[in-house]
Amino acid sequence: MKRRNFLFAPFLALPIASFANFNKNVRPNKPFRVENGKDRFNESITLFEGDTFFTKVSTKDTDGDMFIFESTRVKKGGPPLHYHYEQDEWFYILSGEFLFKVGEETFTAKAGDSVFGPRMIPHAFAKTNEGEAKMLILFQPAGKMEAHFKAVSQGSYKLLTNAEKHKLRQANGTEVVGPALTYEK
Repeated sequence: MKRRNFLFAPFLALPIASFANFNKNVRPNKPFRVENGKDRFNESITLFEGDTFFTKVSTKDTDGDMFIFESTRVKKGGPPLHYHYEQDEWFYILSGEFLFKVGEETFTAKAGDSVFGPRMIPHAFAKTNEGEAKMLILFQPAGKMEAHFKAVSQGSYKLLTNAEKHKLRQANGTEVVGPALTYEK
């Protein structure tokens, strides 16, 4: 290769690489509607015996900018105290009542209330009422949260050792740092 061609090759490759990268991250340009009680792709995620997640806005819809799902919970309780490396998490209560701990703050939230959990701040929530409760949960940016919930919903997750579960959570940007909330009602 001639020296002149060798020196100019990177300058020619830059626009080509930029164009290829630009085209791969094109957002869908078609609006969509997700009906009440339905999942964006008709593939709801069921976690921990009766907690169902209905994707409303997928990671695929936003090039990973956000992920929104509706969580329908039947059992009391919730996840252990945890944080996300790169995701802020926002909760909007549709029905029922939840106890939240975010950092050192504790909140009770009911229909119409919202709670914000910044990234890297430990947080947990627990459903406290009898019957069904619902909330919208938004992750921004989405990161690997949608993929994480799908992985956890698979039957094989229960067969993993605690070390394997820890590794899976870390790979998906989540760190568990304490037990689930306890509450008296």
